[in-house]
Amino acid sequence: MTERFGRENLRSSQEITPESIGLPIPEPGTTPRRVMTIAGSDSGGGAGIQADLRTFAMLGVHGLVAVTAVTVQNSMGVKGFHEIPLDVIAGQIEAVASDIGLQAAKTGMLASSAIIDTVAGTWRAQDLTVPLVVDPVCASMHGDPLLHPSALDSLRTQLFPLATLVTPNLDEVRLLVDIDVIDEQSQRDAARALHGLGPQWVLVKGGHLRSSPHSPDLLYDGTDFHEFDAPRVDTGDDHGAGDTLAAAVASALAHGYTVPDAVAFGKRWVTECLRAAYPLGHGHGPVSALFRLGR
Repeated sequence: MTERFGRENLRSSQEITPESIGLPIPEPGTTPRRVMTIAGSDSGGGAGIQADLRTFAMLGVHGLVAVTAVTVQNSMGVKGFHEIPLDVIAGQIEAVASDIGLQAAKTGMLASSAIIDTVAGTWRAQDLTVPLVVDPVCASMHGDPLLHPSALDSLRTQLFPLATLVTPNLDEVRLLVDIDVIDEQSQRDAARALHGLGPQWVLVKGGHLRSSPHSPDLLYDGTDFHEFDAPRVDTGDDHGAGDTLAAAVASALAHGYTVPDAVAFGKRWVTECLRAAYPLGHGHGPVSALFRLGR
């Protein structure tokens, strides 16, 4: 079965319209939904936990953080990074889960096998059953490595089986399952191969399929395919798009959306953020969730 979601029908049981895109803003004094980002810090503020927290705030979600690495980067690329000690990474997750609680989480840059194993082990030890969105960040948009090659096996064997949803781009698909996505059939083959690694759902993002005037994303649960399509936004300022999408999907899941509805919401959200992107520095500027301030 294939269900198609075009730009004109990205709908869910929640309201999603051009005039009012976003999740409910909590009333003053009420506790909002809590979503954790387990990811690296971007000193340029375009991607990583900075992009995640920006999206969380614009969607009325309280952002929780477990920092895994500190990067040295700007709009031109990543110059280096420092991994956070494993006990500190585990401690951040434990401290938040045991006190504040969370309704969903997402991962970003995890850097190494040791960090991935620590995150997965801590997730299991805390017996967390909330939705987990795994964005398998392997490299920056400039091609700078953000994951040691030896860590790919840990992604496949330790983290993917815990994931509600994994959201690889086409470069990450190639690294994870050795499939070069060039058309609809190879995109489906990749989705099947990735699902075989254990996640409940797989979203194979088509944003890097530059031969298409559209950005076709394919969602798969092991049985049914759901296609999400939107016209490609012509901008070079797309830093942090993958983080923003995953953060938006996690936020929607925290509000009780189904996975297809959450992906539909996230797709619409990141498209609007691409439309609102702005130049920054001498390289690629960030996608912008700030557009909602003007709504």
